[in-house]
Amino acid sequence: MTTAPTLVLPQGFGGDVIAPGSPEYDDATRTLFATGSPRYVLRPRSTGDVQAAVRLAAASGLALSVRGGGHSFPGFGTNDDGIVIDLRHLDDVEVVDAELHVVRVGGGATWGQVADTLAEHGIGFSSGDTRSVGVGGLTLSGGIGWKVRKHGLALDNLVGAEVVTADGAVLHTSEDEHPNLFWALRGGGGNVGVVTAFELVAHPTTDVFHGHITFPAAETEQVLQGWAAYQHDASEDLTSMVVLANPMTGGPEAPVEVHVVVDTDHNALAAEILEPIHRLGTVLEDHVGLTPYADVLVDGPVPPPGLQFVSRNAFVGHESTPDALRILAESTRQPGSPVVAVRTLGGAVARVEADATAYAHRQAELMVASMTVGPPPVVAAALPGLDAFWARLAPHTDGAYANFLSGTREEDVAAVYPEETRRWLAAVKRRYDPDNLFAANHNVRPTTGA
Repeated sequence: MTTAPTLVLPQGFGGDVIAPGSPEYDDATRTLFATGSPRYVLRPRSTGDVQAAVRLAAASGLALSVRGGGHSFPGFGTNDDGIVIDLRHLDDVEVVDAELHVVRVGGGATWGQVADTLAEHGIGFSSGDTRSVGVGGLTLSGGIGWKVRKHGLALDNLVGAEVVTADGAVLHTSEDEHPNLFWALRGGGGNVGVVTAFELVAHPTTDVFHGHITFPAAETEQVLQGWAAYQHDASEDLTSMVVLANPMTGGPEAPVEVHVVVDTDHNALAAEILEPIHRLGTVLEDHVGLTPYADVLVDGPVPPPGLQFVSRNAFVGHESTPDALRILAESTRQPGSPVVAVRTLGGAVARVEADATAYAHRQAELMVASMTVGPPPVVAAALPGLDAFWARLAPHTDGAYANFLSGTREEDVAAVYPEETRRWLAAVKRRYDPDNLFAANHNVRPTTGA
């Protein structure tokens, strides 16, 4: 690392400045999946502090990372030799309109904080799987949660946002204020600014039926095909996910796990909705029960240092579903298979036009995601098999979801953002971030399509 210049923050900056040698430096440089060595980690305590930090980063010429929850698979929340803006102190959660269920959420809040606060009001969001995941990263790139078929993506419930742009300005954006910026926020990741506060519309919620049902590995294809056929026309109260080749329960010989949320506290209705799933095959275990909605989010484990994570995913359309699932059933029964999760979409997601937001994959029926984890030599040895796995699926899949994607190559960005979406995002970048200050993301450069 070259000698760091002295960075002078404006008088009155109320946040924390953490540099090499600070007691908290080692912790401040780490995210869940990456460790960096930035020159400075800045932790603002107000929107004004964020403005100062962004202006400082722009003037310094150093790389900038913005951290919400720090769960980015590529490690976007840290860097080497640059500046990190860590939003953890901006974590207030406030119901600002109890009648309309409008909630203002700080850019550094986690979904666990949100769920706990909103549970007291009997409302909630469809918002991912894990308590410690940040609201910012999940919402800005999509937000595929446990009520996604009924209430859409997390970003579909966004009605306004406070954003600090690359020039340090603070803008309030919505469908009526800076609408192009608002379009780009909903799916464009961190490409266009630092969101210091989200305004989202929650929905009334009861307890829900949540848990998983398992079937023998030998019945994988039968269960997958029947599950997808049922889920296609099932009540939107049901959102589900199938996990295959779980290494904790046997890898390729692991039982097929069908994880569900049924958005009701009525036992008879839940039983009716779940009955076709019970008929998919030979039920080994049934762990579905009535659960407070906030408890659907899990405490994600903190991985030990030294592990490498390779996360890939793609979308599957309705016509391609049988072929894709046949390949999955065959491939996940083979030695060396990655753990695979297949999530249902459709419903409320598909009722939004593809060009209405920067999340364009509206007509996908399923999302297939794989995870390969281990020390770097183990992961390197597994990559040829992983490449072959995805090559078999490629004719039946399309696109990618940024939040479950560890790759950052041009082809990865192109999978997240179809060509027309990339052009529109680039146009918004040229207006609000012409020098590409916010590049630590699945980055769309301002010159794209220019």
